[in-house]
Amino acid sequence: MKLATIKRRLAKERPMISVTLRMPADVVEDLKRIAPRKGYAGYQALMRAYVGAGLREDLERHEGVDLHELVARLKEQGVPSDAITRALKRTA
Repeated sequence: MKLATIKRRLAKERPMISVTLRMPADVVEDLKRIAPRKGYAGYQALMRAYVGAGLREDLERHEGVDLHELVARLKEQGVPSDAITRALKRTA
């Protein structure tokens, strides 16, 4: 993922759009059950996190930028791990 893309994704107020997604009811129930255990307010935020994580992985693989390397460099510069984790969750 290009640095400019990463910066855009870390922006606080990114525009959102509604998306309709049909999923099996039992999957949605599992998401609702797991979301609070993972620190999410609701299942939709957890779904965004899952989609974001998968998307970042694919973008890294296809665009040649290693997000893990970027995170390591941020930590080397003294950026707290919890701040990085919060930022990555918001990129979803």
